[in-house]
Amino acid sequence: MIGKLLKNLRAQKGYNQTELACLLNIAQTTLSGYETNYSNPKFDTIENIADLCDYEIIFRKKGTREEVTLKAT
Repeated sequence: MIGKLLKNLRAQKGYNQTELACLLNIAQTTLSGYETNYSNPKFDTIENIADLCDYEIIFRKKGTREEVTLKAT
């Protein structure tokens, strides 16, 4: 599931796998593994991908409007 999301974020930003992998300082094959759900990225990698693709990660408490927003630093 996370792989499809990461692939969509990358594609919407216009990066190919090689470009985004270079920005993340990882191998293109590693990014491909994330996108195909062959392997799972660490949370900080997901956060970096979101930041590079101009997204932020928001955690929302069930049943309330309480939110916590994370931005990569």
